[in-house]
Amino acid sequence: MRSEFEFIHYIKKKNVLGHVGDDCAVLPKDAKTDLLVTADLLVEDIDFRLEWTTPGFLGHKALAVSLSDIAAMGGEPKWSMLSLGLPERIWSSAFLDEFYEGWHQLASHFNVELVGGDVSRVSDKLVIDSIVGGEVPRGRAVLRSGARPGDAIYVTGSLGGAAAGLRLLDAGSRYTDANGRERSLLLRQLKPSPQNGIPIRELGATAMIDISDGLSSDLAHLCGSSGVGAAVFADLIPIDRGIRSLELPPDEMLDLALNGGEDLELLFTANEKKISRPLPAPFHRIGEITANVHILELTREGITSRLHPKGYRHF
Repeated sequence: MRSEFEFIHYIKKKNVLGHVGDDCAVLPKDAKTDLLVTADLLVEDIDFRLEWTTPGFLGHKALAVSLSDIAAMGGEPKWSMLSLGLPERIWSSAFLDEFYEGWHQLASHFNVELVGGDVSRVSDKLVIDSIVGGEVPRGRAVLRSGARPGDAIYVTGSLGGAAAGLRLLDAGSRYTDANGRERSLLLRQLKPSPQNGIPIRELGATAMIDISDGLSSDLAHLCGSSGVGAAVFADLIPIDRGIRSLELPPDEMLDLALNGGEDLELLFTANEKKISRPLPAPFHRIGEITANVHILELTREGITSRLHPKGYRHF
């Protein structure tokens, strides 16, 4: 069975779609500005479970995933359209008031205005369709296709926290009952914080993508678009400190950071000789782009092996 990424590639190639393939579509706006547009679909029991989260957290996350796409292009979010497919059980409750409160709290932080959307009745599961538009200086959007051999590979923040939070939820933990360290991991999953990609663009990033499917998968997407390979060093990967409280074997902690996804951190490449120094504290250098097209390598304790993408896939 083909994956959703293979399906997207097929549609793009068959219909000669030049604006498909990055975190956002980049469209001309005026002489100084390009328009960024992204769309995300969240489906109950596939992308979230209502018994695990709160309406406010879900409203926040519905916007956060789209803001992260704008950040991955080095852009500034401006407006949003939000459409909901609502089953009767949700329409008849106080769910929507809390959902929109969580949505607007995050929107106000990023100065994003809700300009439209739609509401429809569905028979069973809640469906959320989030569209966000943003802007970037003309020709300055950071694409996935700009990485070159010799570029350094960076990530913002730490990795694996959202995946660890999902593991806790699946094991029965709930935010209201969790201790402090567990709560931080649960929030990484339930209420992730999107990043600001503008400083990274201004640093001189050559390529960028947000980490939603997992570091291994998203690095593979970036390398595929750029026609390059990558060498990653395990000891440089910033594993979320909260994971250590779970007392997992080192292999499992590394697996969460490499393949977990949903951290909404940014993965980017840059020519070390051209970027500003020193780098801001949240940026971590984890490897280097190579000329080995589509080949990802992981070096751990002096041993180098192939790194196979194992992040989330819908199909």
